[in-house]
Order: sequence, then C-alpha cells, then structure tokens
Amino acid sequence: MNNNIDQMNYLVLHIGEACCRDNWNYKNICSPFTRIYYVTKGHAQIQLPEKKQDLRQGYMYIVPAFTKHSYICNEEFCHYYIHIYNESDHDILEDWELPSEIRTEYDILPRIRKLYELCPGMELTQTDPQFYDNSSTLSRNILKNKQRELYARIESRGIIYQLLAVFLRTAQPQKYVADQRITQVLGYIRTHLGAKPDIDALATLSCLSKDHLIRVFKKEMNMTPLSYINKKKMEKAQLRLVTEQTSIKEIAYQLGFDDQAYFNRIFKKLTGLPPRDYRNAYRNQIL
Repeated sequence: MNNNIDQMNYLVLHIGEACCRDNWNYKNICSPFTRIYYVTKGHAQIQLPEKKQDLRQGYMYIVPAFTKHSYICNEEFCHYYIHIYNESDHDILEDWELPSEIRTEYDILPRIRKLYELCPGMELTQTDPQFYDNSSTLSRNILKNKQRELYARIESRGIIYQLLAVFLRTAQPQKYVADQRITQVLGYIRTHLGAKPDIDALATLSCLSKDHLIRVFKKEMNMTPLSYINKKKMEKAQLRLVTEQTSIKEIAYQLGFDDQAYFNRIFKKLTGLPPRDYRNAYRNQIL
C-alpha cells in the first residue's frame, strides 16, 4: 500500500458555494480531478458506478478523479464544491476505497469557508460541467492557483489535506490487493508510468514466472498486466492533454511510447476518441 504523502500535491481548481434546483442534472461526467461537496441545504443524488448516493445536509462527499457519475436534483440544493487536481505522477487516493459520504464535525465548514477565502476568483460561473471541465479553464485555474501568495498556497494545501484526511480516516485498502505480490507490482507500475512495459521485470519483482504473474494478476485485477499498464498510462495522458500544452508526440514519449500511432490506437480504444480529438473536445468548450 502506497502511503507516500509526498505524492499528495493537490491544487484547488474551483471552489465556491452554489444553490441549485432542477438545473443540477448532468449525465456521464468523468473529469481528471477530484470533487468534494459539503451540503448546506436540501437534497440531491449522485449516480456513481456502483450505487446511487444521496447528498444530505451536514455531510461531505467525494468523487475521485476519472470516476464516471451523474447528478440528479429535483429540489433546492445548496452546497460548497471543491475541485482539486493532483500534480503528482501518482494519486495515492487510487490505492484506497474512500467512503463516498462522511458525517462532518463542527469544524469542517469553517475550514471550507477559510479555503474559499484563500482562493478568490476561483468560483464556477456555470454549473454545467461542459462550461468548466475543459482545457482552457483547467490550465487557467492551475496558473491562477500558483500565482497566489505563498502563505495562501501553503494554508490552502493544509486545509485540503485536512479534508482528505477525514475520508482517509475510515478508508480501506483497495480490495484487489489481497495478494501482496500483486500489490508490489501495482505500486511499481503506478510509479513508473514513463517506462516501457516490461512484464519480465514485473515477474522478477514479484518472484513469479511470467505466465504465473499474468494468471495471478488477471485473477486479482480482472485484466492482464499490460492492459492495466495501458489503462493507467491513458489516464495520465487524458490529464496531460487537458491541462498542458505539451504535444501529443511528447506526451506519448513521456509515457514510454516510441510509436505515436500505437499510442493513438490504445488511447482511442480506451477513451473512444483519438488524442487530438479528445484535446480539441475540451478546448472547444470554452467559457
């Protein structure tokens, strides 16, 4: 299990307070950043991959990056929203099964309000994700975050850690780490996304033969080691395509692909779009 807090380098992309009615009904959202909600009034729901989560007053909720979800709202619903982006190569939140709902203590709301105060001008102007979940907005807000005073950036990061700690307090290691040999392999893959896939090296690391590793890995993860490696590489590619101006060729190279055409095929297979079209789809949704 990866407990390296040096891999928790979070920035605030958006923060604010919103009151919605039946206009907070958006489908099939999947973003390269984590969302945290604190409900102050009313009721809504989030359809997560495995369940429908009620959103209730006085509770805090989290939707990790790259989690496909939909919003359902049929009445007045007021909440604080915080969107955070992890600049590190590996997001350690992926290693934990986080509770989607937390009953908050009395001091959580003052912390959220303080974070809001420390991040001026980072509110959403639209509630529809198509207006803010795009390359230009993400890049602009990452830059805006880094241009704040040093004290504000340090204090903001501390509050983000405090909010995440509330979820991590009762989090459980991901279920797929039952076999510690595979746990070790997963940790290596996630911290070496820029390397070329080397199943032989992973077999040596896990003290298994190559064929045995593939069988055990597939049993634990429901996919082969190569499929998992490509999945994690493509998630990182999605993030870079919408938050950086780096060329697609360079992104492919940084993720261990010498052949850009092969990178393009894998990306399209897993996301439904070629890298260029994926990036353009985000750029065309400009505020």
